[in-house]
Amino acid sequence: VQLQASGGGLVQAGGSLRLSCAASGRTFTDVVMGWFRQAPGLEREFVAAINWNGGSNYYADSVKGRFTISRDNAKNTVYLQMSTLRPEDTAVYYCAMEGSPRRTTAVYEAAFYDAWGQGTLVTVSS
Repeated sequence: VQLQASGGGLVQAGGSLRLSCAASGRTFTDVVMGWFRQAPGLEREFVAAINWNGGSNYYADSVKGRFTISRDNAKNTVYLQMSTLRPEDTAVYYCAMEGSPRRTTAVYEAAFYDAWGQGTLVTVSS
């Protein structure tokens, strides 16, 4: 499985960015996809997840109402639209693919996933 994340960059507070993650090597339409982030000195934390057809989305409280996760199964790609960005959103963002076979952990836990992208850096200046 390969996950290629892109779209990070430097943005001012209040601005927007859209991250993309292209997947290959496993049937994309069967799996939950997630986004996590890790800020310097902190542990990796859950950001958002989306089920196989986009019918169920999950968000961390810190991003609810500002970030939107979506997917295009025809392109094997998951997106994270980030709006009203804050300096505390600064982190390396990772996309992740649900483990196979499906784990019993929750979608907001890293252990639910078994494939990770390389990360893309988002820096929000104040």
